[in-house]
Amino acid sequence: MGVPPASPAGPQMWIRGPASQQSAQQPAGQPVQQPTQQPVQQAAPAAAVAPPGTAVGAVHAAPAAPAPREPSPHRGERIAWVNAHGGGGASTLAHALGGADLGTRWPEPADGEPGDVLLVARTHAGGIRAASQALNALRMGDHPDGLRLVAVVLVADAPGRLPRQLGQRVRVLRSAAEVHRVPWVPAWRLGDEVDPLPRDVRALAALTGGPAGPVAGLR
Repeated sequence: MGVPPASPAGPQMWIRGPASQQSAQQPAGQPVQQPTQQPVQQAAPAAAVAPPGTAVGAVHAAPAAPAPREPSPHRGERIAWVNAHGGGGASTLAHALGGADLGTRWPEPADGEPGDVLLVARTHAGGIRAASQALNALRMGDHPDGLRLVAVVLVADAPGRLPRQLGQRVRVLRSAAEVHRVPWVPAWRLGDEVDPLPRDVRALAALTGGPAGPVAGLR
C-alpha cells in the first residue's frame, strides 16, 4: 500500500485543521454558530428471549439431586479379597477364610468397606502380569483413599513346580510386596469340598482373622 496523496485543503493544514463547510459559507466578521447537540438516547436493553416452548415467566426447576447410594454389603468386614484378573480365586478364599469378596474392583473405605486388601492372582503368565499391573496402580496412587495392601496371594494354576521363567517373575513380585502361595488343589477343580484345607491356605487365616473351614470350588 502506497502513501496517500496530500489533501488540497491549503497550506499548513496540519496546524489549523480542515475548514468546515459551514465556516466557509459564514460571512466574515460574524461568529460561527455551533450546531446544537441533541442528547443521546440510551437504547432500551433487549428483552431476554426464552427458549422455544418455554412459557413467559416460567421458573426453571433446579436439577434433581442424585439418588443416595445404597450401603455396601461389605461394610464392617475386616479384609477385602481382590482379584487381579477374572478367576483368580478370591471368592473361594473369602468363603474359606472370611472377608469381603470384591471381585476385580478395589474396595471403597469411604463407604465402610475394608481398607486392607489381599490381592489374588493365578500363577500363569497372565495372572502374574495382572498382579504386577495392580501393584503398579497401587504404587501410582490409582486407587481409592485408605487402601493398604496386606499381601499378594498367588494361587497355583497347575500341579507341580512353576517353570523357571514364572518363578523369576514371582521373585520380582516378592521384591515389591509380601507374597503367599496357595498350592494346586485337585478337589477345587472338581467343585468338591476340601477338609482340612491345605496348610498354606490355613496360614492365610492369620492375615484375615477368619475361620479356615472346608470349601468347594475355586472361583
